[in-house]
Amino acid sequence: MGSRGSASGDKRVSREDFAVVLDFMPSGNPLDQHHPSHRNKPLAQALGTTYFTLLEFHPKPGVHVTQGEKVCVSFRFRELRDKVGYVWGESIRYDDLTAVAKSYLPEAIRIIVLDLEKVFVTFFNIAAPVTIKLHSLELIPGIGKKTMWTILEERKKPFESFRDLQARVKIPDPVGLITERILKEIKGEEKMYLFLEPPPGVRDAIVLGYLHRIYSMLGYE
Repeated sequence: MGSRGSASGDKRVSREDFAVVLDFMPSGNPLDQHHPSHRNKPLAQALGTTYFTLLEFHPKPGVHVTQGEKVCVSFRFRELRDKVGYVWGESIRYDDLTAVAKSYLPEAIRIIVLDLEKVFVTFFNIAAPVTIKLHSLELIPGIGKKTMWTILEERKKPFESFRDLQARVKIPDPVGLITERILKEIKGEEKMYLFLEPPPGVRDAIVLGYLHRIYSMLGYE
């Protein structure tokens, strides 16, 4: 059901049109060992709102951005970039984030998950087995066999919202559980990637690709 990914040929940044700012460094990031220009030029780290891609960009001259702000980073629609100047074409890894960015990342993920409610509710409606013994739903933290069977029974009438899912399955915080799963995938801590592509450098991971699949189903791509 999945495919094996090596994260080579990193084109994920170009698929993001918008991103949530995680950290803005007006004087640059003096700790950046990879890009000398990042050390003394205004720089922001951000999280893409489509595939949760970690990326960096330079704002336009004189422009300040704030943590939590949604900005256009699109390569396809550069004319919509009102605050963003240059977007680095390669994604960054979790370990490349500043302490400030790491601290805010869970909140940024949660904001995006809430905005993509229809997408993630669809996941609960279509999630399928990975193997004979493992179901995709069980890759969500806090969902064991009992909850999985309840979801499968209840979704005979498709879930319509997070609130509907919460009420019928008694999951206290479905948004929090999805946020936790996505954070683990961003960190590169998993062998199976339910929603995202493995981070750069992670090899031999099993990619289930639900985000791409659901976007296609809903006509988002």
